[in-house]
Amino acid sequence: MAHSNSQVSTRQVLGWIGSHLSKYALKTVGAIVALFVAAGAWLMLGQGIKYAIDSGFIAASTDELNTATTMILAVTFVACVATYIRFYLMSWLGERVSADIRSQVFSHLLSLPPSFFAELRTGEVISRFTSDTTIIQTVVGMSLSMTLRSFVTFIGALILMGIASPILTLCVLIAVPAVLIPIKVLAPKVRKFAKASQDSVADIGAHIDQSLHEIMTVQAYNAEDTERTQFNQNVENTMSVAAKRIHYRSLLIGCIMLLSMASITLIFWVGARQVLSGSLTVGELSAFLFYAIMAGSSVATISEVIGEVQRGVGASERLFELLNTSPDISDDGEVSANTAINAPSVHFDHVSFGYDESNLLFDDMTLDIPAGETIALVGPSGAGKSTIFQLLMRFYNTSKGQIRFNNVDIAEMPLDLLRKHIAIVTQEPVIFATSVIDNIRYGTPNATEADIIEAAKLAYAHDFIEKLSDGYHTQLGERGVKLSGGQKQRIAIARAILANRPILLLDEATSALDAMSENMVQKAMNTLMEGKTCIVIAHRLATVKHVDNIVVMESGKVVAVGRHSELMKSDTLYREYAELQLLS
Repeated sequence: MAHSNSQVSTRQVLGWIGSHLSKYALKTVGAIVALFVAAGAWLMLGQGIKYAIDSGFIAASTDELNTATTMILAVTFVACVATYIRFYLMSWLGERVSADIRSQVFSHLLSLPPSFFAELRTGEVISRFTSDTTIIQTVVGMSLSMTLRSFVTFIGALILMGIASPILTLCVLIAVPAVLIPIKVLAPKVRKFAKASQDSVADIGAHIDQSLHEIMTVQAYNAEDTERTQFNQNVENTMSVAAKRIHYRSLLIGCIMLLSMASITLIFWVGARQVLSGSLTVGELSAFLFYAIMAGSSVATISEVIGEVQRGVGASERLFELLNTSPDISDDGEVSANTAINAPSVHFDHVSFGYDESNLLFDDMTLDIPAGETIALVGPSGAGKSTIFQLLMRFYNTSKGQIRFNNVDIAEMPLDLLRKHIAIVTQEPVIFATSVIDNIRYGTPNATEADIIEAAKLAYAHDFIEKLSDGYHTQLGERGVKLSGGQKQRIAIARAILANRPILLLDEATSALDAMSENMVQKAMNTLMEGKTCIVIAHRLATVKHVDNIVVMESGKVVAVGRHSELMKSDTLYREYAELQLLS
């Protein structure tokens, strides 16, 4: 199983995003420099306004007015160029960080065992990859830079206001804490409901994935109305949570704007009285109000984007939780690649295991499979046949005991080395939405086209592949929708033939074939199985009457081992099972 580590903190999330930004230090520094230049240029406009009013307009000096206008235009040009650079670099960083996070999280997910995905729905994972990373992209590319720009502008405006009028600046400083109160009170609410909103969107994604994946079953059982009702409930739940998030975010913005404008109005009233008393010039008051408006708009901008930033932190938390999930299957085996084993013997040595630790499936089970032999696992559903495959692939760890290839404990083998020993063909063949050629060479990426065609011929797949619209380059569609069940099975068998691994795990690999195809593929499988250690899960006994040994299982126990003829005489369970199977 996999488990998430301790609760993710905001500091961890910000540190994680910061670590991605640090990879692009030059662009990050460039964006920050451009941000400071732009903010400084906009702040300089206040001095230009003061100069234009006092030295040009009030003094009625055309030359001074022309100089001030030229200065204002030059500063505006510099500010616009710097803004372009800042916006471009931050947007690029947003896209880049989002892409890197997708790659990092996806790479980590591939290392997690199947038990993790049994607990977390695929649709939810997809939602985290799409909507959550898009939010992070927006936050890094826009919201973060807007927040930083507004903060720099606010500090700069505050300093220049202090120079222009200490008394008015004191009024501003009194007003600022009042403006920050709504941020302190409401921002956590925005973050809470932002995360809940993303979770509910993930539920929608999971429902869509499940319903459309199983569309034939949905329609066959006339369950469209049930699915619509359930989906609509999910949509309404999402809308309900989103409404709360929107409410608190809107309330936050409204409170900030009200307090900001009320403060500026009161400051203007105080400033106007100072002009009337002669202690402040019209230009100084104009510059001060310009800075006050800049400071107020900066706080308003921060309040507006703080909700987006909180939403981004919430989205980042969900992705970081995935990244922070560690597999219980360790991959620190010390057996080197040089000790790779050809056609090994397989030993289950006093193995105990249960999917639920309080309810063991295997309790002190021992099973020996000689090197190069083919055994068949026979037994009712729930006997533990598929679990043996899962344990061999180390999708789960045993609670007690060892599984060994020859004398090597598989727990001491690196996972990639262990799995290079094993080829698997399941009862439900896995076909990817790529071409035929890519499906066959999946797991053997360096195989030549000639090797792939040879494997297809051995699996008796070559003839039907040649008849497809683009032959081996035909795109097979989602989950191989263009192929019949038997064709899918033969593609999967060709993949196993091409992999040519010393251990074969076959879950009734011919079960989906018609009689003629089964006969051809069985011959190919016999050739493939030569010199390999093979374990076959048998659902039909006719296919395993000639294997080296049959292992009869019931409720996680090995109840008998022997050849077909021996077991028909000596084992009641096998004989009953055989009669049922052979008569059906």
